[in-house]
Amino acid sequence: MTSEERKSIHGTWTGRWTFILAAAGSAVGLGNIWKFPYMAGEYGGGAFVLVYLVCILLIGVPIMIAEILIGRRGRSSPANSMAYLAEEVKTFTQWKYLGVMGAIAGLLILSFYSVAAGWAFAYIFEGFNGTSAEYYGQEFDNFLKDETRLILFHSIFIFATIFIVGRGVIKGLETWINRLMPILFILIVLLCIYATQTGAFLEGVSYLFTPDFSKINATVILAALGQAFFTLSLGMGAIMAYGAYMPANQNIGSTALSVAFLDTSVALLAGIAIFPIVFANYLEPATGPGLVFVTLPWAFANMPLGIIFGKLFFILLSIAALSSAISLLEPGVAWIVESLKTKRSVAAGGLGLIAWTLGILSALSFNLISDFTPIGDRNFFDSMDFLSNQVLLPLGGILIAIFVGWIMKEEVAREELGLKDRQWYKNLLNIWFFLLRYIAPLLVGVVFIAAVFFGVT
Repeated sequence: MTSEERKSIHGTWTGRWTFILAAAGSAVGLGNIWKFPYMAGEYGGGAFVLVYLVCILLIGVPIMIAEILIGRRGRSSPANSMAYLAEEVKTFTQWKYLGVMGAIAGLLILSFYSVAAGWAFAYIFEGFNGTSAEYYGQEFDNFLKDETRLILFHSIFIFATIFIVGRGVIKGLETWINRLMPILFILIVLLCIYATQTGAFLEGVSYLFTPDFSKINATVILAALGQAFFTLSLGMGAIMAYGAYMPANQNIGSTALSVAFLDTSVALLAGIAIFPIVFANYLEPATGPGLVFVTLPWAFANMPLGIIFGKLFFILLSIAALSSAISLLEPGVAWIVESLKTKRSVAAGGLGLIAWTLGILSALSFNLISDFTPIGDRNFFDSMDFLSNQVLLPLGGILIAIFVGWIMKEEVAREELGLKDRQWYKNLLNIWFFLLRYIAPLLVGVVFIAAVFFGVT
């Protein structure tokens, strides 16, 4: 049975651009607007960006196509889609646990992701009137020590996520994605326009797009590999779940490229918006995670209209985080609805409550239980990050590539991708198969081994 014949019980996106915006919303998050700029700052600017773009094409797009393909073919939650496809090719039904693993990874990520998203939401109400960078550093430290505020903003964020996902594919996901994503793009363009007035626009853009090849080393490559994979929300079933709601007549390959383009564009635009502000204030770009919550508030405090655009920036960050968060909860909710025949609102509430509870432990890991280190010397927040992002997601990505590249029948994949008679299209499919079978699993495997066994992240 083809994806055209199978129907999702959850509904179908009403149009091509709805799916693109939904998948882009899943991909565009804190990783684009917070993590990408500070990683670019830490790893040499243009050198990191160049390697990152290559990795998006070699790893990100091939695995994204594979995830969408599985989702649309199965028309179910990631776990049940994997079970259906395993049965279709008469292989081990245990492949369904790949979907289960993805849902668990998404739930774990949501638990600490909502805490970090709460930081962004809280900073919307920041006055940006500090007198020094040290002041903002101390303010951020004080914020992390205030367990009440951390839990409050974490709770607001996660219950907003539960509300949207509980409303369903059309009334919840689609409606809110169609609202949030245009606002996100408008805000980031406004911030880029603002950056042109800083007096250091060309310096910031040059830093971002002029590669110094002498700075490209193994560490930069590994960092770019990891960021390229994780920024597209791969390996946790979110794209697979969204693919299940994709219309049958929509081209998977071109859609995946569109999503990757939008996701990468947002990351680059974030860099274009941020680095001119950094250089205009004679700040150091390689300030790590503190770039957004310490360095930028100080910069906004010293710029014309900085208070306004500072608030716009953190609104942008909060919207990006929310668009990703709903995709983290969706795979598990879809699975529960299908398996237990329960209401979507009940499933969203139950799984959301689990994520909320784990998130409280993540919030407390910066204060009351900072000495609790479940994995190595990592606190609870960092342990959840390591377990999901460094272990479960890479494993998921590798196994997805293996399943579609080696186990699924090639004719099934070609059928779902829409084989055309043109030779150039057949050549593109062959390139995709090669990347999926050999390059993507190898490179993701390198990132996985480097992170788990050598501590390189």
